[in-house]
Amino acid sequence: MKIESAEFLTSATDLAACPRSNLPEVAFIGRSNVGKSSLVNMLTKQKGLAKVSKKPGATKMINFFTMNNWWNLVDLPGYGYAQVSKGKQSDFNEAVSEYLMGRPQLKLICALVDARAEPLELDLGFLNWLEDCPVPHVIVLTKTDEVKEDVWKRNLAIYQETLEALGLRVPEFIPCSSVERAGRGVLLQYIQSILPKRQKRGSGTGVQLNWLKKRG
Repeated sequence: MKIESAEFLTSATDLAACPRSNLPEVAFIGRSNVGKSSLVNMLTKQKGLAKVSKKPGATKMINFFTMNNWWNLVDLPGYGYAQVSKGKQSDFNEAVSEYLMGRPQLKLICALVDARAEPLELDLGFLNWLEDCPVPHVIVLTKTDEVKEDVWKRNLAIYQETLEALGLRVPEFIPCSSVERAGRGVLLQYIQSILPKRQKRGSGTGVQLNWLKKRG
């Protein structure tokens, strides 16, 4: 898939405020500061499309970006930001869970985890929660450029072994680096394989109406 256009659509506080749209959606989610916004910018090749901050918790809304006028990429608030009050964290979690469970346009969830670390309880808890979600998911390992290849490959293997030991699904893993743009093509290709096929312009309805013509 080639990203020819990427535009910010809107932000929403919860499911009720999400835009009315028939476009399929792909959601990006992970714990705070895992690199969601950087990954969005890398995929679209637009450095400032999504807000990036070194401070955790920069994404506080459900942000929608329209890709190729074909599908919406959805940047969700990060979970597990310790400096957010318990009340607000509860609001974040409720808004995100309502979106993930109740948005019919949602076709894929990209769960981001840090390639530099072994599985964290917070991430495993979310992956366990995804077991009841009706939408398929893929795991994206971020920041692979910040450690040696054998380190993130070892952590990837530990993730797979841990999920299997817990009796959870072991989905596709896609290593990525926003700095080196590694994994960009693989992730976009995976997203394309999940999305409904794009109808070609001018393809019509496929219904033959020649029989309506009057015979001369």
